[in-house]
Amino acid sequence: MEEFFQIGIITSTHGLKGEVKVFPTTDDPGRFKRLKKVIVDTGKERIDLEAEGAKFFKKFVILKFKGLDDINQVEKYCKASLFVTRENAVKLKRDEYYVADLMGLTVQNEDGAEIGVLREVMETGANDVYVIDLKDGRELLLPAIRQCVLEVDVAAGYIRIHILEGLLDEEQ
Repeated sequence: MEEFFQIGIITSTHGLKGEVKVFPTTDDPGRFKRLKKVIVDTGKERIDLEAEGAKFFKKFVILKFKGLDDINQVEKYCKASLFVTRENAVKLKRDEYYVADLMGLTVQNEDGAEIGVLREVMETGANDVYVIDLKDGRELLLPAIRQCVLEVDVAAGYIRIHILEGLLDEEQ
């Protein structure tokens, strides 16, 4: 299971007082309001920082780090990724999973027979869609709804599914 989750990318500095503009890569940008500890990954090093405050501007988050009060102190973090540890990640509700934990899970049919591997989770307006690489070389696009996803066991490494009629037609 993933230990670190990416929550954003620093795109640029903002103003002269050490703030940075962040493009959020989380599905809950509001989490920046509650953010305390963050890991800045420059590609060369990982630095633990404390978030001091966050505000929102269009599709970006303006983030202030504790103790960094000057533009010159944060310029080096432009283009860096922001991560949180699993313990500092947003708490999940029942039947919610971190996408990073689902990737690569074995996919089983209703009888428990292995039929493929989960390659990607596409976010759509209504519900997520699981992109599954089937053993026979085909790709299955499965809506992540209760009628299709019967069981998820991240610890055991599998997802058990029901394939609705028409999803595996030969025309794919």
